[in-house]
Amino acid sequence: MEENTLLEISTRIKEIRRDRNITVQELADRVSVSKGLISQIENNRTVPSLLVLVNIIRALEIDLNQFFKDIAKNSLLAPVIIKRKNEYESFEKEQAVGFLYQRIFTKAFKNSTVDIVLLELEPDATRPMVVTEAFEYKYILSGKVDYVFEDQQYSLSEGDSMLFDGRLPHTPKNVTDQKAIMLIIYFFEQNGNSPVVN
Repeated sequence: MEENTLLEISTRIKEIRRDRNITVQELADRVSVSKGLISQIENNRTVPSLLVLVNIIRALEIDLNQFFKDIAKNSLLAPVIIKRKNEYESFEKEQAVGFLYQRIFTKAFKNSTVDIVLLELEPDATRPMVVTEAFEYKYILSGKVDYVFEDQQYSLSEGDSMLFDGRLPHTPKNVTDQKAIMLIIYFFEQNGNSPVVN
């Protein structure tokens, strides 16, 4: 099962539990497992057995078909995914005090090379549209950037992020009079060629 599907399952369990005002301990008691196991499952740190997963869903009093129907719908990868900073999922880990984790994107890529780049974009920066043989993840550290595709344009501000297939022609534009800085992660598929970053 792909990592993003497992993340959908763990996130869905946590959301339903909270919506029903059920504590982690109460859910653990209903399923006859430890509180720690429920916490690990909800934070995507362990994969539950099929029996435990089914028992958790039943303990949450939700229909199995409805639970997985929503996950299947959400697991489809659109050509471009935008996530605003207020949509990032905060989560905690056991034995960590004062640590705030935010899960931004999780996507499984087979046989890929990861290239991480910091890009500074001057206000007058310009270039034609390019394509990259990679999936591209952009996180805006400061400033505002418009990402232009052939038939769409997306405005991103500090803290926003985006994931898309770099084979779509694209280019960024700094739309302010201040330098924009972004973190870029390229996911190249292994094909024997060296990465070409655009």
